[in-house]
Amino acid sequence: MSRAALSRRAMLGAAGGLGLSATLGVSGNALAAGAAGPGADVSIPPDGRYPVVPLAKESWTLGVAQARSMPVDLARVDASRRDNLNHMLGLIDAAFAFGAGPDLLFFHEFPITGFGAGWTRKDVLRLAIEIPGEETEAIAKKARQHGIYIVFGSYARDPDWPGHALSITTIIGPDGKILARDWKARNIKGVFGGEIELFTTTIYDVLDRFVEMYGRDAILPVTRTPIGNLATSSVQREPELFRAMAIKGAEVILRTATGGFVPADIAATSLYNGVYTAVCNNAISPGSPFFEDTNAGGSAIYGPDGEAMAMARSPNETLVSGRIPIGAFRARHRQPTIHPQLYLDVLGGYTPRFPPNLFDSYQPADLKDAGRYLRDKGVWK
Repeated sequence: MSRAALSRRAMLGAAGGLGLSATLGVSGNALAAGAAGPGADVSIPPDGRYPVVPLAKESWTLGVAQARSMPVDLARVDASRRDNLNHMLGLIDAAFAFGAGPDLLFFHEFPITGFGAGWTRKDVLRLAIEIPGEETEAIAKKARQHGIYIVFGSYARDPDWPGHALSITTIIGPDGKILARDWKARNIKGVFGGEIELFTTTIYDVLDRFVEMYGRDAILPVTRTPIGNLATSSVQREPELFRAMAIKGAEVILRTATGGFVPADIAATSLYNGVYTAVCNNAISPGSPFFEDTNAGGSAIYGPDGEAMAMARSPNETLVSGRIPIGAFRARHRQPTIHPQLYLDVLGGYTPRFPPNLFDSYQPADLKDAGRYLRDKGVWK
């Protein structure tokens, strides 16, 4: 490892010791429950329990904000992004129009920037937000006003990762502080016929450097809060990720979607791991060239038995709410029951179709360039 890499990791470790890791591009969760900082190794308790912080209340309300997804207008980036932000802020207020409102309000993957199928990397970097930044400050003000947690996804850029277009899910606490900035773990590859591929950078795409900077514990972060252990993800159809989160202590898994999802995938996350899972999809988005009336709606909350507790009745903008009896749940809940000795050798011998780290040295310019670049990178025949 180079001297520069060593110095960078030492600096990040020192910052984490000061409680600053939430501003470094990843969650500050490695600092919770006595962990040693962002470079700490993953540690799993051997007794079925998991690290927590004391609960502030025995039950709380989860609100899923099924909102529109309007792509930023590249001809007026600042103004249209502000329009999206103001719409999001209005929905936060609307959640409290007829009562106490939720304790945690959860938005989908792109409420501020939207998603544009024809965008290039250069476009995304222009319209992406910074975290912290103007947008998170406005959302934090609403979190303080209503005394709630707010969770949302966004395209983001990070000065520690110049040139990389990131997809980040942010957790903001009731005091307005950023508690987590969770990177997307991986994108799907090889499913678009080889002509196009997603070009956003995920953890898997720069895995070695990500671990060097933040430690392996940050790959699948769990944010320990006074309303429970939260985990976020915009990944679909990889149950092993959510099993690992549950083993690490995730009690409520918040999954964003873009343009649809498979409900059975969400329900299975709860059923197989005995946890609460919510999915937030976009609503019908009039004027959007991608989401106007395609694969919208279906946002839902599932209980530990895999049954839907609440589900959107319309593909339009709506609020889905459910109570999480976290105190009673935690009293009986343990890590998922699995038997890894039966299949660790199989997992250890498995070769992924695409290796990690493919975007460390090259960041594709657009969807077609990503398709060209990745076309010969797969190892399956």
